[in-house]
Amino acid sequence: MLKSMRKNLKQLAPALWFVIVAFIISIFAVWGGAGQLGERGGKNLIARIGKEKISSDLFYSTVLQRLQQMSQQYDQIDAQFIQQLNLPQQVLEQMVQRSILLQTAARMGLKAANEEIRDKIIHYPVFQKDGKFIGFDEYQKILSWNRISITEFEKNLEEEILIDKTINLLTAGVTVSEDEVWENYKKTTESVRMEYAVLETANIEADKEPDEAELKAYFEGRKENYKLPERRDAVYIFLDTEQLKTEVEVDDETIAKYYRDNEDQFKDPEQTRVSRIFLPFEENDREAVKQEAQSLAKRLTDGEDFGIMAEIYSKDDKAAGRGDWGLFEWRSLPQQEQTAINSLAADAVSDPVETEEGIAILRVTEKTPERLSALEAVKDRITTILLDQQTRATADRKVASLEKAAKKEKSLEAAAGKRGYTATRTGLLKRGQELENIDPSGSVSSAIFNLADSEISSAIYTYKGTALAQLKSVESPRPAEFDEVKEEVAEDYALEQKKEAARLKMEQMKAELKDGNMEELAEKYGMEYKTVEEHKREQYLGTVGDSTEIDELAFTLPLNTASDPIEFENGFSLVRMLERKTVTRDEFDEVKGTEMDSLLEQKRNKFFQSYLTKLREDLNVRIRYDTFLRVNSEIMSRFTKEEG
Repeated sequence: MLKSMRKNLKQLAPALWFVIVAFIISIFAVWGGAGQLGERGGKNLIARIGKEKISSDLFYSTVLQRLQQMSQQYDQIDAQFIQQLNLPQQVLEQMVQRSILLQTAARMGLKAANEEIRDKIIHYPVFQKDGKFIGFDEYQKILSWNRISITEFEKNLEEEILIDKTINLLTAGVTVSEDEVWENYKKTTESVRMEYAVLETANIEADKEPDEAELKAYFEGRKENYKLPERRDAVYIFLDTEQLKTEVEVDDETIAKYYRDNEDQFKDPEQTRVSRIFLPFEENDREAVKQEAQSLAKRLTDGEDFGIMAEIYSKDDKAAGRGDWGLFEWRSLPQQEQTAINSLAADAVSDPVETEEGIAILRVTEKTPERLSALEAVKDRITTILLDQQTRATADRKVASLEKAAKKEKSLEAAAGKRGYTATRTGLLKRGQELENIDPSGSVSSAIFNLADSEISSAIYTYKGTALAQLKSVESPRPAEFDEVKEEVAEDYALEQKKEAARLKMEQMKAELKDGNMEELAEKYGMEYKTVEEHKREQYLGTVGDSTEIDELAFTLPLNTASDPIEFENGFSLVRMLERKTVTRDEFDEVKGTEMDSLLEQKRNKFFQSYLTKLREDLNVRIRYDTFLRVNSEIMSRFTKEEG
């Protein structure tokens, strides 16, 4: 996780169309805009981390820049894709974690010496040639070509060093004992081959429907299990985004101005198509492969066809396609090859490029310069963006005006009526309960639970629009009456009856099983039969899930002996171990060092996560989820429209 976090923290800022090296992008992308964190505030604030703030503008642009960077790897990015990745949430969390760690570094008095920054520059792979640093003149040229200032880049490196130092210091005291490593080694290495039968309660038919007297008796015996949480009643008005769009017009002049002011959004990046001949080598044949590569390079210089030679001589999986690595896939090649590619003009062929695995000869078969899309080609896209922006602005203006009037009159209903809005009563709601057709995420009810008696909220943003609410009444948590939870009681009663029926059926099967065929008996009793060739402790078991009881039985139950019925969340299972693989201390001693390093990293990860939670509390991290939802909604709206 620590390695993953370091990697994620390096992906936060602008994607550069001139992609020379992943290392430069990852560093600059993370830390670009670092100084902007504290520049915004007020209603534009999305997060506060101690003394630092993150503005909604910076968050919005950072998410879009991440999406722009990802567009080089994926053909189509739409709202559904963004939601599946949970990308806005990830970006915000990474920005918050970065701020936490840099502030922690400052409190610890950590510094990055000039020598450390210089050493980091010198050892970056992109700044290496033939195993040596390319020199500061070439280093400056690469940054200049990518339009990155040396001062900013080196400031970013300094912050990366501080992040690493902070993580290392926080986790320095974590250790592991040999006994811990031995137990972990057994957990990850020992396994059993097993079979098991499963009977889910959902597949059991109830004998009969219980009458009300039975349900009441069941309820009376378990009254303490049935409580009603705090519920709140409020009145609200809701401005639907789609309806408001009918009030907004976007004229051609506004579209043209947006196009002029935001040309970078409408530029198609430079595109490079690459072909490759790859010759792998082992240490004992390195020199021979070098000579072969030099011979092929000369033949190419003399005019032989690159594609034909790639089919004949290349030893990678693109050889059959005449060595074609396409417009984007070549970016996964080793850094030395990417650097060579970026220095080539169209139709040019590189000298042989040596990497750790072999030697490559590269050709740029196509190079399309950066191109600005014509206004007409992106007009619909701009219209969608402006329509969404102006609709949000209209909603904010109307809600702000209504909020002011409602607070003056101390009544949202009265203020709404005078302005022609419809005020609606929520009825008693639980925290986070959805409002059908308006707020499936529960943002409105969550906001209502933050209000004092008769208090009027500020704007509440949902995916479908903007709301304003006033708290009317609060019902405190209390024991439930039978009639209030009758349906829940009936469900619990039926479940308990089904569980007992399933357990008895499992007992019958076990009694008949002995040394017999479990699969045949499972079919006879209407159960699901499964086998696992290699089950380890704490491993998920199909249908059953995680089961500490089965994990224990896996290494204690005699082979070919059926267990008693084992209850899991949705039913019962019966297991039988068929074969067992165990490890010895001698085997462990051979890999003890590697196992110790692995477990130490796991413990450091766990400790760091726990400590990070404490740091969040110490810095009083606050997220404005209403602002987050608003910005997230703008992003989703933009990409939803582009999808069509």
